Amino acid sequence: MFAEERYTIILDQIKKNYSVKLTDLYDLLGASESTVRRDLTVLDERGLIKKVHGGAISTDDLSLNLIERDMELKSKLFTEEKAAIAKYAASLVDDGDFVFIDAGTTTEKMIEFLPDRNVTYVTNAFVHAKKLAQRGFKVFIPAGEIKITTEAIVGAECVSSLQSYNFSKSFIGTNGISVSAGITTPDRNEASVKASVIQNSQTVYILADHSKFEQIASVTFTQLGRVKIITDKLQYKKYHSKAKIKEVM
Repeated sequence: MFAEERYTIILDQIKKNYSVKLTDLYDLLGASESTVRRDLTVLDERGLIKKVHGGAISTDDLSLNLIERDMELKSKLFTEEKAAIAKYAASLVDDGDFVFIDAGTTTEKMIEFLPDRNVTYVTNAFVHAKKLAQRGFKVFIPAGEIKITTEAIVGAECVSSLQSYNFSKSFIGTNGISVSAGITTPDRNEASVKASVIQNSQTVYILADHSKFEQIASVTFTQLGRVKIITDKLQYKKYHSKAKIKEVM
C-alpha cells in the first residue's frame, strides 16, 4: 500500500471517530509500528491531525473554543485510559468522605470502581446520580438547568445550590489543560459550577486523559496550582513543576 493510501485511510478513521489508536492502525493498514508512527508524524506536520501518545486525534478539537462533544461520542474515546484514571481516582475515596463527582465520561467510570464505604456523594450529572443510587450510596443532586450534551445540571441555581456544601474531595472533568490558561472548559455555565465546587473543596482532583493537555477552551475555571491532576501518561513533563500530577499508565 502506498503512503498516500495509508494517509487517506488514517484521515478517514479520524474523521469518523475523532481519534484513532496506533494498535488499531497496525491491523487496519497491515503496516509495521514504525511505518504507522511515521505516517502520523507526516500528517501531524501537515496540520491534518494531532499526534498524541498512543495514536492521533482530530484537529477539530484544537481551536481556542473547543467543541463540546456529546456524551455518547466522548464515551468512545480513550476508553482504556479513562478506565485507568477512574479506577485510581475511586481508590482515593475514604470512609466518611463528602464527595462531589462532576459530569463527564471519565468521572462516570469512577462509579463502578467506588469502594463500598460510608460516603455521601453530590453530583451535577443526573446519570451519575442514578448509578450512585443504584450502588446504594447516599446521593444529592443540585437544582438548575439541564444541559443535554453533557448530561449535566448547570446555571446560577446550580451554583447557588452547591455553595452551602463543603466537600472533602471533588473529582472534576475538563476539556483543556495548559500552562498559560490553566484548566478550561468551553461552557461558561459549566465553568461556574466547577469553580464553585473547587472553592468549597479541601482536595480537588482533575481527571484528564493525555489528549486534554496543551489544549485551551474558552473559559478558565481554575489554575494548575490549585488542583491535583490524574492522567494516563503525560507527554509534556513541564506540567510536573506546575501541578501535582499522578500518571496511572
